[in-house]
Amino acid sequence: MYLLRARLVGIGPFEDVSFPFCDEEGRARLVTVIHGGGGVGKTSLLAAISATRPGHSVVQQVRPPLLKSERDEAEPDETLPRVVCDWALGQDDPTRPHALSVATPTSRVHGDDELEAFRRREQAMFDRQAREGGFALLALPSTRWFSRQPIAIHAPAQSVARYDVRATAALDDATRSDLARETKQALAYAAIGAALARAGSERGRAFDALGDAMRSVVDALASLSGFSYLGLDAFSLEPIFAGSGGRTLPFDALPTRARHLVAFGALPVRMLWAAYPARDPRESEGVVLIDEIDVHQDPGVQGVLVAALRSALPRVQWLVTTTSPAVAGSSDTRSVLALRRLPEFDRVQLFIGSEARTH
Repeated sequence: MYLLRARLVGIGPFEDVSFPFCDEEGRARLVTVIHGGGGVGKTSLLAAISATRPGHSVVQQVRPPLLKSERDEAEPDETLPRVVCDWALGQDDPTRPHALSVATPTSRVHGDDELEAFRRREQAMFDRQAREGGFALLALPSTRWFSRQPIAIHAPAQSVARYDVRATAALDDATRSDLARETKQALAYAAIGAALARAGSERGRAFDALGDAMRSVVDALASLSGFSYLGLDAFSLEPIFAGSGGRTLPFDALPTRARHLVAFGALPVRMLWAAYPARDPRESEGVVLIDEIDVHQDPGVQGVLVAALRSALPRVQWLVTTTSPAVAGSSDTRSVLALRRLPEFDRVQLFIGSEARTH
């Protein structure tokens, strides 16, 4: 599943803006960098996408009231915030020839009643299908942090090995953004599952592929900050890393920048495998949203991070936001969307491609 387009109406600072996530031929771009300063709606955009997808479409928060003159002129449903996202289903439905439009509940996409009724039936059908698995999407907030706590794995089938398509992303709630336990569980379960599978308990799930993918992806990203992933400590089950001088460190002792990089690898791999347990996560399609990807990263890492993500999981569609010119400058011009609040406009403006570089 890949995102092709998103239209936001009355969401955050956006009056009515359409965001393209595909090329001129309609194929999904596998990297999009959304660049802009604070308060231009980067988090609002990712939250809207996360809340408007197959299997999970929810009502958007009501924006500030319109002026009386605007209320008088608007149609009844035009005062309500809404999102429409077009998804290419790819591996989730290889025979489907056109995109699936998912919209905020109660909102319309087509003016024709018959077309709109058909679209809603399609959306409802895929909502039911998504609950059986697939349709992988992960959102990582800018408020992410890492507490120090021992690893704990309980009922894997209901936790680390399960993908819930209806899970809501908390992109602006720091109290729900502690990624330490999830990251350590993903690392530990991949290693334990792979070891048990070699003893003959794979049960139709690609545990070997999960273990190999977790090790290679996490090691590639951790290396950006000078660390390598060694695996689990046999005594404590804590993930262990080695620094450039050969000193070994548990996950909790890594610098903050390194823990972020490890999470960028471990959590998508876990999500992809949980959504498609019979596949190698490195061969699975999915969408990963990362808000403020540059947080805590050195300028040198910012310039290579997007390329490293793309190389580590080449079939994932990465949608990342940033305030960093280094991150935006490291990406192809066609992959950059710039959000700017210009003095002559009240609302945020979208600039694409070469215009994104000059505004």
